[in-house]
Amino acid sequence: IFTTNLGTAHKLARRIKAGSVWVNMYHAIDPAVPFGGMKMSGYGREGGIEHLHEYLETKAVWIQTD
Repeated sequence: IFTTNLGTAHKLARRIKAGSVWVNMYHAIDPAVPFGGMKMSGYGREGGIEHLHEYLETKAVWIQTD
């Protein structure tokens, strides 16, 4: 999105069905920020804590100590 109006940028970013939206720039990436496709494009998320969740399993451990 190329615009001088920040309100327009926010409005359009909400409407675009994409994993990443850039405003007044393109292809900026940061390993700490998750990215990924929408709908049938791509698989899951890469980068950030969301990416780590794909490799984790939740486990409950109950221990009686008395």
